[in-house]
Amino acid sequence: MPELDPKTIMSRTARGAGWTVGWRMATRLIGFFSTLILVRLLTPDDFGIVSLSVGFFQALDMVVGFGVEGAIIRLDRADRTIYDAGFTINVVRGVATSVVLAAFAIPIARFFGNMHLVEVIYVLSAAWAISSLQNVGIIEFRRNLAFEMEFKIQIIPRLLALAVTLPAAFVWHSYWALVGGIVATRAITVVLSYAMHPYRPRLGVAGMKHIFGFSFWEWLIGLLNLLGGRADTIVVGRLLGAGAVGVYGIGGEIASLPSTEIVAPLCRALFSGFVAVRREGSDGSETLLRVLSLLAILTFPLSVGLSLVAYPVIALGFGPDWLGAVPLVQVLGISMTISVFSAVGEALFSAHAWLKAILWMSAIVATLRIGLLLILIPKYGLLGGALAAAAVGIVQEVIYAGTAMRRTSISLRSLLVSVMRPAMAVGIMAAVLVHFGLGWTGAGLSDAELWSNLGRAIGLGAVVYTVSLVGLWLAMGRPPGGEADAVLMIQRILRRA
Repeated sequence: MPELDPKTIMSRTARGAGWTVGWRMATRLIGFFSTLILVRLLTPDDFGIVSLSVGFFQALDMVVGFGVEGAIIRLDRADRTIYDAGFTINVVRGVATSVVLAAFAIPIARFFGNMHLVEVIYVLSAAWAISSLQNVGIIEFRRNLAFEMEFKIQIIPRLLALAVTLPAAFVWHSYWALVGGIVATRAITVVLSYAMHPYRPRLGVAGMKHIFGFSFWEWLIGLLNLLGGRADTIVVGRLLGAGAVGVYGIGGEIASLPSTEIVAPLCRALFSGFVAVRREGSDGSETLLRVLSLLAILTFPLSVGLSLVAYPVIALGFGPDWLGAVPLVQVLGISMTISVFSAVGEALFSAHAWLKAILWMSAIVATLRIGLLLILIPKYGLLGGALAAAAVGIVQEVIYAGTAMRRTSISLRSLLVSVMRPAMAVGIMAAVLVHFGLGWTGAGLSDAELWSNLGRAIGLGAVVYTVSLVGLWLAMGRPPGGEADAVLMIQRILRRA
């Protein structure tokens, strides 16, 4: 396996980040438009049934997960024994997950009072087993920052799966359309992984000791993230029913769009970049602050903006059956604004194998999340779940920031300065939109009025935020940071055009 040229690490990381963000945005753009169609053909119960079923597979997969991909990327050298061991672990994990959940399909369905879950779990069990056969050789794409290849292997199956999901939804008007899309995506991904990479894995155990050296801690972290991350779905499903899970899922998905479409894919590339930088002897502090500043410029206005226009977005995009998601988007949109640091910080910590630190932070977050969900959901319903997630998000950011400052050369001042101007600019934007009646409003208006308000809010918000941000940057003497990096990126793009 070829190794990275250290002289090109940062440029390749930047290009990789561009590919991963592009892949995620393209994927979500496809998902967004398909969802707009599907919500008109399917019901919240349909989405809830599939969400509950998939949630259990993801949860158990995390429980038996061993961080194969991360372990292989961290290793200075990885030969066939390592890759074959990783393939073996993935196969055993995938088959075990499928068998266990198929065996417990009926008890799970009875627990949630919905027997439709049984057949869905049976079908998804087969899909999960097939998915475990994916070619482990494609990990080399991330290891060597060849994210353009990852872009292809992620986007092509999504596009082809639409040929299954959308026609099935028009014909069946059932959750089986969503299930069919999931099965098609996983099967196509497996086939494509072998078509795009020449590596042919074999079963083997010789390299497992190298993988397990990292993976034990990642397994514990995954288990804690499972307990915290899936607790809201389980509590909502148990107390409020499958329909509420569907509404909660849509609300959370919309509110987290800036995080899932920009931050998460960028951190996927950053992990590989941080590993490469670590091999050069750097703690990655400078890179983290620069990335944090740039991400704040992009995600702050998007997160707060989604919160401000939640009502027209839900009413126009999803219809009256989904208006229960509006307060969720309003609350979670604000909380997602501050989720940037923990995402970038976790990529840095994981690259340095500071897994014990991630473990205890995950334990605190999971415990607090479960406790707040059990207290707030019975009292406030779906809004209680959103309030719990928002409170936990604040605590998580504080913990990650404090731990990073102790372990690296990052200071509190440098951390605050990196996000200060975007935070001030987005505050000005929100105040202007609320003043003109375009933020956190919309109930009782006609569709035509909602479209008008949405268009004006987007246009005015973009102008106010941009002018405020640029004005603050110029007034402070054009200091280094996300704005300066953005200007350089724009100049390079214009020179190439």
